[in-house]
Amino acid sequence: MNPLLDRLHAYPFEKLRALMAGVRPNPSMSPISLGIGEPRHPAPALVREALFGHLDGLSHYPATAGTLELRRACADWAGRRYGVALDPASQVLPVNGSREALFALAQVVVDATRHAATVVCPNPFYQIYEGAALLAGAACHFAPVDAQRNFAVDWDAVPEAVWQNTQLLYVCSPGNPTGAVMPLPEWERLFALSDRHGFVIASDECYSEIWFGDSAPLGGLEAALRLGRRDFRRLVMLTSLSKRSNVPGLRSGFVAGDADLLRAFLQYRTYHGSAMGPAVQAASIAAWADEAHVVENRRLYREKFARVLPILQPVLDVQRPDAGFYLWAATPGDDVEFARGLLENYNCTILPGSLLAREQDGRNPGRNRIRLALVAGVDECVDAAERIAAYTRSL
Repeated sequence: MNPLLDRLHAYPFEKLRALMAGVRPNPSMSPISLGIGEPRHPAPALVREALFGHLDGLSHYPATAGTLELRRACADWAGRRYGVALDPASQVLPVNGSREALFALAQVVVDATRHAATVVCPNPFYQIYEGAALLAGAACHFAPVDAQRNFAVDWDAVPEAVWQNTQLLYVCSPGNPTGAVMPLPEWERLFALSDRHGFVIASDECYSEIWFGDSAPLGGLEAALRLGRRDFRRLVMLTSLSKRSNVPGLRSGFVAGDADLLRAFLQYRTYHGSAMGPAVQAASIAAWADEAHVVENRRLYREKFARVLPILQPVLDVQRPDAGFYLWAATPGDDVEFARGLLENYNCTILPGSLLAREQDGRNPGRNRIRLALVAGVDECVDAAERIAAYTRSL
């Protein structure tokens, strides 16, 4: 067996199941889960119709690079959303959701034969970053978030000696679980570090279409363009239809950016067998071409935050995030015990924040926080918020 597998941590939801073993949920209440960030709004009709209408494609092997029509649809969407002009033939590549691409990219970028190969990522974080780094043979260094800046990542906390050995940096904006959005000066700082040390930046942007203010979150390619980096050197953006279009089961997204990196990534994926099925490609084209369903999706999330926050804020330290569909709330005590008590007394499942982070310098930045995924319907989210508030008052 690959000895690197022994370096992997159990996934947060596996840990959650183990921690909740023996807890008997209150049988008088129907179960509500805010634990998993799986969108539960209905899939758009236009996506379903395109999928069903192209099932004859099942009789053909798809190309790993996808059809030019799909790559154009992705490039056109990026042009409308971020104002960037991408070459569909060399700067765009469809992927089977951002998760597999985030993992696979590290296998392409990391050279484990180099001294102290390192991957840097935020803390707390999406655990795929860590697993990708470890299975690529690298060490993972965690940059903590700063609660005083709405949980923006403190990149200055990463020592210069770590940056010198860094080969890949994962950024997530809007962030999971904090919802923080990176502003242009932060991107400028990371680009300067990338230029100095030669590392690749992987920009995870799967929550980019769920936002609350008057302007959409800044993306990595958009930031590069504003700073005159038109070749997107050492930068890859990864995005997905899962959250934007409520189709997590479609497993569809795309990566875009540095053409040289994408050429190597395509070669890897060709051997890895990561081609997207023709019916999924057709459904993806329909999804990327339509914004009406995205606007309605965003409206529903805004309504949920508007109704849930007034219930929770009197009893918990919690603020609306910059973007995304998570609340990152402080607990009055241990986050795991809070989650266990909430399940036992109110049959409501949440994710303890400590499961989403790693201890570094004696501190786990997720400890005594919980992640609430507002993915269910409006009424169910309101019901969950009322249960959480009632439980908090009982402590």
